[in-house]
Amino acid sequence: MFHGSIPALVTPFRNGAVDRKAFAALVERQIAGGSSALVPVGTTGETSTLTTEEHKDVVTLCVEVAAGRVPVIAGAGSNATDEAIDLVEHAKAVGADAALVVCPYYNKPNQDGLEAHFRAINDAVALPVLLYNVPSRTVVDLLPETVARLAQLPNIVGIKDASGDVARVSQHAALIGSAQFVQLSGEDPNALGYLAMGGKGCISVTANVAPDMCAAMHAAFQAGDLAGAQAIERKLIALHKALFCAPSPGPAKYALSRLGLCEPDVRLPITQPDAAARETIDAAMALAGIHA
Repeated sequence: MFHGSIPALVTPFRNGAVDRKAFAALVERQIAGGSSALVPVGTTGETSTLTTEEHKDVVTLCVEVAAGRVPVIAGAGSNATDEAIDLVEHAKAVGADAALVVCPYYNKPNQDGLEAHFRAINDAVALPVLLYNVPSRTVVDLLPETVARLAQLPNIVGIKDASGDVARVSQHAALIGSAQFVQLSGEDPNALGYLAMGGKGCISVTANVAPDMCAAMHAAFQAGDLAGAQAIERKLIALHKALFCAPSPGPAKYALSRLGLCEPDVRLPITQPDAAARETIDAAMALAGIHA
């Protein structure tokens, strides 16, 4: 079900509120550009500064606009297990195809606590769940042995791995022993390497800005055209890096504003990129051939 280029969608704002019209247009652009699924209200969607009502509304809107044309993987993470269950329940109720559930952050659970968290979600809601491991943000690291145990549960279908350790693709595969467990990269710069190691795709920040190029890179690799995939990736690598030259998703929203697709507004404590960062993003967009 989940493969290829999957954007972690930004949540556009206008005058401090969610810009639903701009969000719907971004969803349409992603589908037209060849993205294979959509992730609303993940990290890039500024879920940490959305209210619960806004979070649920954006998921609902994404499902409505996608209208079954591509799967919707709803961001549904929390550091409180009961809240995560509530968000997964909502995702199922409005017709999302899966939930992306980040490791609990701030309270620093051990491996037993992480496993119990995801087991509770698995037991509470019959909806496919992708684990989301991003130690740089959560402080905790979901280790391969824990992932392997969770993979035996009926609703745990895969992982978005943003640990930066590409070797984990092989570790997970060796421990789990099932091709049905979907491994997705959570970092654009290692997406091609992740595919080569046996991963199925990437939940991408760059796809917000360049959906067609990201989709084409994955399609080329799957068609056996490694040289073609490499050529696209070389055009995108500066953009991958530039979109994190200031706190995310500020750079992605700035790039989208350059394309006339949404305002560059972010919510505090994230601030918009400064002049030097904007120059870096502009240069990376030019290298990739992306113009308004």
